[in-house]
Amino acid sequence: MSVNLKTVLARLATGETLAVEESEAAFGVIMSGEATPAQIAGLLMAMRVRGETVAEITGAVRAMRARMTRVEAPADAIDVCGTGGDNASTLNVSTAVTFVLAGLKVPVAKHGNRALSSRTGGADVLTALGVNVDVPLDRLPGILRAAHCAFLFAPRHHAALRHAAGPRVELGMRTIFNLLGPLANPAEVRRQLTGVFDPAWARPMVETLASLGTECCWLVHGQGLDELTVAGENQVVELRDGAIRSFTVSPEEAGLARAPIAAIRGGDAAVNAGALLALLRGAGGPYRDTVLLNAAAGLIVAGRVDDLRAGAVLAATSLDGGAALAALETLRRETA
Repeated sequence: MSVNLKTVLARLATGETLAVEESEAAFGVIMSGEATPAQIAGLLMAMRVRGETVAEITGAVRAMRARMTRVEAPADAIDVCGTGGDNASTLNVSTAVTFVLAGLKVPVAKHGNRALSSRTGGADVLTALGVNVDVPLDRLPGILRAAHCAFLFAPRHHAALRHAAGPRVELGMRTIFNLLGPLANPAEVRRQLTGVFDPAWARPMVETLASLGTECCWLVHGQGLDELTVAGENQVVELRDGAIRSFTVSPEEAGLARAPIAAIRGGDAAVNAGALLALLRGAGGPYRDTVLLNAAAGLIVAGRVDDLRAGAVLAATSLDGGAALAALETLRRETA
């Protein structure tokens, strides 16, 4: 459908909400470069102040997916990523989980970016580890088959988002765009473990994924982090077989000890890469336990185990047997 952004803005200014098709059309105008910076900022602020609806998020994701550069992936591929925005500057967890799962031959099409709200993003730490995140896009399916993991560098797959970059930077606050990345994986995975910076957004994001054909997902938040933590209780919203439910999980359910978030505080790309490499080479401690907890959740989402304890035990074999390290080495070799 066609849409006039001035008319949309006038409606939003009165507190009205947009239907899915209206939101898709409005964000289509933005992502096609046909909106002015003032119009983009006005739409984002109107939605932010009133609160974005599931219909608006769904429409925006549809517009984003329609314009992304896709990647062929196995039907059972999963994604492990976070929204960012927790400002905790921890060690890279989802990137480490990627290698643990790949070592168990769970195909991971990891969607990610450079650091935006943290000191070190997935692309930063992978580059420091010798992985080429700018490999030609047509090689990604082969890399995913060979290494059981591939990094889908968001700016290369979602070029249409560049049109909103200026207003987003100038606004300097969270907008609907912070929620869209994890909902628009270029491999169109149907299973994912996704961390969210604010637990209030977990259910709306799950409802959006359900409407877009996702089979199974966990949206998680742990003590202020956009991932599961061993620091305490974690909030989870799960989609499985079309049903959505909310619950909490603790590190003890995975057989893991508690530790404060400060124990996995990270640094720059070199520091985080060094810690990740040490982990893959057998280092223990809270970082290992945090990765095991999240990998266990990933294995549940992938349908490989039924509970966190079994998942943590299986994930540990990937680290202790060298399979996770081998996955990194293969990815490094395949992207050279």
